[in-house]
Amino acid sequence: MSTNPTRVFVARLLGLDVFDPLGDRLGRLRDAVALDRGGAKPPQVVGIVVEVPGKKRVFVPMTRITSINASQIICTGLVNLRRFEQRGAEMLMVAEMFDRRVILADGSGDATIEDIAMEKSRNGDWYVSQLFVRRGHSNSPLRSLRRNETLIIDWNEAQQGARNEPQAATAFVASHEDLKAADFAEALHEMTGKRRIEVASELQDQRLAAVLQELPDDDQVQILSSLDIERAADVLEEMDPDDAADLLAELPEEQKEELLQRMEPEEAKDVRRLMEYEENTAGSIMTPVPVILPPEATVAQALAHVRREELTPALASAIFVCRPPLETPTGRYLGVVHIQQLLRYPPPEALGNIVDTDLDPVSDQADVSEVARMLATYNLNSLAVVNEDDRLVGAVTVDDVLDHLLPDDWRAQDDDVSLSRKVGRNG
Repeated sequence: MSTNPTRVFVARLLGLDVFDPLGDRLGRLRDAVALDRGGAKPPQVVGIVVEVPGKKRVFVPMTRITSINASQIICTGLVNLRRFEQRGAEMLMVAEMFDRRVILADGSGDATIEDIAMEKSRNGDWYVSQLFVRRGHSNSPLRSLRRNETLIIDWNEAQQGARNEPQAATAFVASHEDLKAADFAEALHEMTGKRRIEVASELQDQRLAAVLQELPDDDQVQILSSLDIERAADVLEEMDPDDAADLLAELPEEQKEELLQRMEPEEAKDVRRLMEYEENTAGSIMTPVPVILPPEATVAQALAHVRREELTPALASAIFVCRPPLETPTGRYLGVVHIQQLLRYPPPEALGNIVDTDLDPVSDQADVSEVARMLATYNLNSLAVVNEDDRLVGAVTVDDVLDHLLPDDWRAQDDDVSLSRKVGRNG
């Protein structure tokens, strides 16, 4: 990773092969997708468009790109093979930004964009940083010499000539992109139904999924039902399986089944399994994808797994040790290793040597009240859930239990700190 460039020009990436972690070719890069953040902020590059066999174009988020160099691009994790559809404030960098006329901020005339540089920031996000432009009309006395001159300028050194102003909902999303999902959800909840749908539709799938998980059931159903069926399935895939299962349970049977059919099979399988459990059981509120490793895995490997950005603090607090297979339901459950233990042992130590076997897992049929008592008794952030064959099927976290024990309308109740001070009551 350290050899990867932090600044690359998009035109040089066009046509490059994109590979998965196993070295299998996924397809070729055909474009990049940037998010218009409004005002003077440079667009954020959120993903690439890859042409896969069959001439279909799919979207790969930048968060799944692990390597970019002059000869290839490598991505990690599952790639959604649904056809790419442009949404909200997204811009196709090649199709829409190349050849766009801009006015040079120094007053020397106009120019045409021929290439765009994207740069990786310290936090790992990618942003448009520079433009490679060719001068057109010049206001300089040296007009004949400078016309057709090419130069590289910073993004803020050009005024976008024909760019439309963002719509009201787009502007709201752009100006509140730094809000935590829970705070954004409170802002949505305070809006009228029409306004709520307008703003939610401008959010990217991953962001919308995170926000939906923080909304009351009625708001979740309203927003999801307003989306076209393909996008609704995409958003459900981005949600935690237990939250997706809860939301689907609120929908009519026909709509629920259609959405499950449209989801990727692996994602749908986890959700279906959760929906089979009786309400108020450990299985109905558990997370089916905790951190699971075999006993021969080392402390170093375990620490690398819990560093993953998508893990909540509760899920990152424990590693569940099992015999293969490691996908739930796993082989025999052996025990748990808490993160504090990892910090006390050398990196090469095998997890099987330090696993805690004294803490009993909870049955997937156990009542939620029993799970809450165990978490409180042993001061735990998460607890292993096993089936009758002693195979790990998931983990219940303290936030799962809190969500269940709090009153249904707790999200809608007023806080001591009013959100209106953060985002404005009328959005």
